Amino acid sequence: MESPAKEEAGGDLAMEIESTVTAEDWRRALSRVVPSVVVLRTTAPRAFDTEVAGASYATGFVVDKSRGIILTNRHVVKPGPVVAEAMFVNREEIPVYPLYRDPVHDFGFFRYDPGAIKFLKYDEIPLAPEAASVGLEIRVVGNDSGEKVSILAGTLARLDREAPYYKKDGYNDFNTFYMQAASGTKGGSSGSPVVDCQGRAVALNAGSKSSSASAFFLPLERVVRSLNLIRDSWNAFGNKPESVYIPRGTLQATFQHKGFEETRRLGLRNETEQVVRGVSPAGETGMLVVDSVVPEGPAHKHLEPGDVLVRINGEVVTQFLRLETLLDDSVGREIDLEIERGGNPVTVKLEVEDLHSITPNHFLEVSGAVIHPLSYQQARNFRFKCGLVYVAEAGYMLSRASVPRHAIIKKLAGEDIAHLDDLIAVLAKLSRGSRVPLEYVKYTDRHRNKSVLVTIDQHEWYAPPQLYTRNDATGLWTAKPVIPPESPFIASAYHASHVDTNSNSVSSLTESSPMDLKCQYDSENLADGCIKMQTDDEIVVDGSHSSEDSLVEKKRRRVDEEIAAEGTLPSYGDLDDVKGALRHPSNAEGSDLARTVSSNASLAEQVIEPALVMFEVHVPPVCMLDGVHSQHFFGTGVIIHHSDTLGLVAVDRNTVAVSISDIMLSFAAYPIEIPGEVVFLHPVHNFALVAYDPSALGAGASVVRAAKLLPEPALRRGDSVYLVGLSRSLQATSRKSIITNPCTAVNIGSADCPRYRAINMEVIELDTDFGSTFSGILTDEQGRVQALWASFSTQLKYGCSSSEDHQFVRGIPIYAISQVLEKIISGTQGPFRLINGIRRPMPFVRLLEVELYPTLLSKARSYGLSDNWVQALAKKDPVRRQVLRVKGCLAGSKAENLLEQGDMILAINKEPITCFLDIEKACQELDQSVGSDGVLNMTIFRQGKEIELVVGTDIRDGNGTTRMVNWCGCIIQDPHSAVRALGFLPEEGHGVYVARWCHGSPVHRYGLYALQWIIEVNGQPTPDLETFIQVVKGLEDGEFVRVRTVHLNGKPRVLTLKQDLHYWPTWELSFEPETATWRRRTIKALQSTAA
Repeated sequence: MESPAKEEAGGDLAMEIESTVTAEDWRRALSRVVPSVVVLRTTAPRAFDTEVAGASYATGFVVDKSRGIILTNRHVVKPGPVVAEAMFVNREEIPVYPLYRDPVHDFGFFRYDPGAIKFLKYDEIPLAPEAASVGLEIRVVGNDSGEKVSILAGTLARLDREAPYYKKDGYNDFNTFYMQAASGTKGGSSGSPVVDCQGRAVALNAGSKSSSASAFFLPLERVVRSLNLIRDSWNAFGNKPESVYIPRGTLQATFQHKGFEETRRLGLRNETEQVVRGVSPAGETGMLVVDSVVPEGPAHKHLEPGDVLVRINGEVVTQFLRLETLLDDSVGREIDLEIERGGNPVTVKLEVEDLHSITPNHFLEVSGAVIHPLSYQQARNFRFKCGLVYVAEAGYMLSRASVPRHAIIKKLAGEDIAHLDDLIAVLAKLSRGSRVPLEYVKYTDRHRNKSVLVTIDQHEWYAPPQLYTRNDATGLWTAKPVIPPESPFIASAYHASHVDTNSNSVSSLTESSPMDLKCQYDSENLADGCIKMQTDDEIVVDGSHSSEDSLVEKKRRRVDEEIAAEGTLPSYGDLDDVKGALRHPSNAEGSDLARTVSSNASLAEQVIEPALVMFEVHVPPVCMLDGVHSQHFFGTGVIIHHSDTLGLVAVDRNTVAVSISDIMLSFAAYPIEIPGEVVFLHPVHNFALVAYDPSALGAGASVVRAAKLLPEPALRRGDSVYLVGLSRSLQATSRKSIITNPCTAVNIGSADCPRYRAINMEVIELDTDFGSTFSGILTDEQGRVQALWASFSTQLKYGCSSSEDHQFVRGIPIYAISQVLEKIISGTQGPFRLINGIRRPMPFVRLLEVELYPTLLSKARSYGLSDNWVQALAKKDPVRRQVLRVKGCLAGSKAENLLEQGDMILAINKEPITCFLDIEKACQELDQSVGSDGVLNMTIFRQGKEIELVVGTDIRDGNGTTRMVNWCGCIIQDPHSAVRALGFLPEEGHGVYVARWCHGSPVHRYGLYALQWIIEVNGQPTPDLETFIQVVKGLEDGEFVRVRTVHLNGKPRVLTLKQDLHYWPTWELSFEPETATWRRRTIKALQSTAA
């Protein structure tokens, strides 16, 4: 709903005027007015200037029936791209197109095809600005509060109210009076006609005041002028003109109307006041005073705040209307202004500038960012000159570098950026994946430029940069590629992913073969164009999930002792290695930059510090799959393998949540930052493996080491360990702690928006740590890694409807990570993928896809479990004394229809089962046995009976989700494991899952939000992504589509939406293991928007 802006200040004037108009007069007038008032449903597909992307409701009314012209507010027509429909009172809906929006005042026109209205009789509403007067009884007819037709009564109390001030960095009207009445309008009534008892529009509703019933109306004099010019242009062409030009002049100065008392205090001379009062209309109360001047505009250095305007071209001017008339009639010509400044008369000659020339009509879209010349509106708000390079939406590439919305770009890659063309020229010279400095300034800190490092997008998360230009003939903004195909920016995207696919050799990880490819992860942003994404019914957490706590920010002192260099420390190091390194510092290249060791650091910290890595992870908003809850993550990982051709780092999945992300690794041992690539996401355990290219470390490759893993013996209660991690400043921090519980079962409930959560895991608890955001590793005294101190994501719920994202830390025994690493090293059977230019097999994981939880044997006995089983389970595991129960089966798994909630798992192959590890080992034995059919012979206890079952297991890879489709602005994928863990999939062939949606998209406009499955499109089933793609490929632009959905709660629904291929083409993104790249492919688009 179009929410009218709210003003913060201003008085109320209450007047009681006796009415002589009868109720019958109003009934007749309103019967003519109501059919001409329409509900406008507008969608802004891109942020632009003062507006953000979104969908809203507003009001308009017909002012020219024969030509099909609707009057509404400027903030409804939008300064940027807009897709709109008008619904008349009989519910006939027609598309409308922007015809004109005033650069300053809050009015604009839509056009429509009059012949499209088949069943309604209506008339145009005449405009009568001269009828407005204090005390006039009025009615505001419109879509107030989304009620389609509302009629609010009021009385005009003021005609000379100053223009309402809405927002310091948004749209504000100026250089005009407003009218005020206590009609109490609210959201959705923007653009409503303010009519008198004769059915004439005397003003245009624009805004309201939230703290009172005051509403603000725009006078119609300038509206009438614009409408007449449009009609004249229409008549001259014989039909609708290709474009409408309405002369609008400006001095880039804002005036305010001040009373004579105040102008005298500003220095107005008595004789000047007498002259002004003598020639002004009776009742004149003041004069125009300069309030602000835009830098480097026509009035800059000529007019100053506080100047009192006396004459223009010899004519006394005290009203905004006369000022605007003179400026509009003098575009491109000079005018003479007589002002008084502190009591001194001053005459200046200024050239009137064309207001349309400083109103942007194009924008650059790159990596989801919207960038265009700074408009007059924002130049006035920010006090910058017009035309600077302005960031209307930061998108992904810029937001990744912390460049905010409203920033002004000053430099990129060392080159000055004065105009948008300069920025385009610099981008064309840059290669994808390159990192270059960018300087910007923001109006809130205008006197200091800020410098950041921008990573040019390397992957194809987004379409190549496009330049959108407004086409007044069609009302659309047409896009065209802005960077030549032969430029490094475009060409490097193909060269980076080129690999010799004829080579089928498989290299072991100990080889030192040369690199064929450097796999780097880069970035791009919000849905196919700078759109903010949010899931329905989800709390959006703004900001990153940091794995750093204030407790660890303190810096530790360092001494000049060097710790490692090539030839001194092997890939796997232990205490003796480190002692030798400290006794014999190396002079190898790069050792001067190596981290020195704190003199008071523990030996465990000294050993493990060269293996610690700080992660900074960015998830492109357009690719927020699998319910990932944030776009920015920090955390600490540990290097578990380091050779000439491959480095592997283990980290928790609350730091690396999805494979489709950009990862930057900072090493504690050497001052360098390089990209990483997700190669394995464990489907159950809370860890991921990330690869890096050792050759990218340069001299640091000899300093960085892999940690030594110690999977056996398992940690026990009372054992001493060292908790070691990194602060955000890459300072190692450690403490000695005691294991309080080595086998606590993780119990994390499903989030409102299902996302990865650890299940069937036992974790380690410590007596003391560094807080809930500090991650790292647990080692013994010799620095051997025994556990990953990992961050877990959870959601705390308050009451029935509110929830908040939280995280906690626990230890993950290193054995699970060690097993996966061993399979990778040994070249296990599995799917191949390219890592650093070499094809390597990645392991499968066999799972029993059932969520389990432990129950104490004492309670199991109460459920009827026999003494024999209680004794057998207690004998098998005297520490835990528990039995595993079924919480639920993952939907679509082989165990789904066999195991039931509450079942107790007693044994597998007659061997008692007491913990999650027992089940994992049973699954692993299936992989090791020859001719295995992949089933488990299970003994379970259900409702007082022992039952023997044969239950199948499932095989999963570690790739995560590798394919998505963006259709009509929503992100669609196959249901991921967190969704299947809810235990429900639609019966109709499952369907595809809506993970996210974009603001300003068709799905936003028509309400196809996240957390539901699409099971049919136009009656055709869509059980999987491939079928869905084939169905939507046949849909045309502007076609209404019938969509059948099922929500996560099981509720079915049918809705219709209108496809918009102009701004929202259909495309897919998929991962290619053979080239280790994400490929973007257009499925359906208009010719001008094909990407």
